[in-house]
Amino acid sequence: MKTVQLKNTPIPAVALGTWSWGTGANGGDAIFGNELLSEDLNPLFNEAMNAGLNLWDTAAVYGMGASEAILGKFIHGREDVLISTKFTPRDDQTDDAVEESLAGSMQRLERDHVDIYWIHNPKDVQRWTAKLIPLMKSGKVKYAGVSNHNLEEIKLAANILAQEGLRLSAVQNHYSLLYRSSEEAGIIEYCRANDLIFFSYMVLEQGALTGKYHAQNPFKAGTRRGDAFHQEILVKLEDLIELMREIGLRYHVQPAEIAIAWAIAKGTVPIIGVTKPSHIASAVSASNVELTNKEIDELEQAAKSTDVEIRGAWENNMM
Repeated sequence: MKTVQLKNTPIPAVALGTWSWGTGANGGDAIFGNELLSEDLNPLFNEAMNAGLNLWDTAAVYGMGASEAILGKFIHGREDVLISTKFTPRDDQTDDAVEESLAGSMQRLERDHVDIYWIHNPKDVQRWTAKLIPLMKSGKVKYAGVSNHNLEEIKLAANILAQEGLRLSAVQNHYSLLYRSSEEAGIIEYCRANDLIFFSYMVLEQGALTGKYHAQNPFKAGTRRGDAFHQEILVKLEDLIELMREIGLRYHVQPAEIAIAWAIAKGTVPIIGVTKPSHIASAVSASNVELTNKEIDELEQAAKSTDVEIRGAWENNMM
């Protein structure tokens, strides 16, 4: 597996997401229509580790701890796993909320530190970014990141840490062929110029860009992605999916791998939600695809022509 450098730590070119692991509020059942537990996911975890995909992205709010708890069972005693997890600010929290949330995450993950710790949304950047400082100085947090922040908020967070001799290391935002707001707002360029890793989530738009779903095979009704990518939207994506399929044939890969390869070509580290062993093979294949500039332009023009842009209810406009 190809790697990139997160400061002094080599990380794989593709990170693996666990939002759909476990059940409960904001869990895999409610969001994706999955009910995946430890016994379903253990073979997948082992296959990923064997392939060199050792960076796992989760959050305390995924299934309200369920995702972290499943991952913790798998990584017990292992030193070769890199963990990325998140604190989600809310209005009703005390000043100890970040420290308490991290403690809960570490307990579920069976770790005494996390490799990347994210402030999950930009609610009160000044207040919550500062709470990372003692956690970084104590070694409980190796690298700090911000997620769903716009450029001004990213710069503010970086400045808060810099005043204490610390660095912001990463940004994690929604970024896909259908949603390029972070690129248009100059965030990706800022990251490149300031040695920050940009992690792109929802690169596959929760499966809508895999080619597996279409008007005759829609997402499960009553789930968040089923409501967002309903049949009318899937019809609008048909020409884009067909182009992705055509380009995929040149590289002997599927449309999903083309979407992932595009995100890599744009200088980002895509986070791919994984629920099946085949998703591991897909991530590995995608990392080996090197799209031409012409193919990238064609994909972006086709994506723009769909006139489809889906933004989560939790996301602010980056512009």
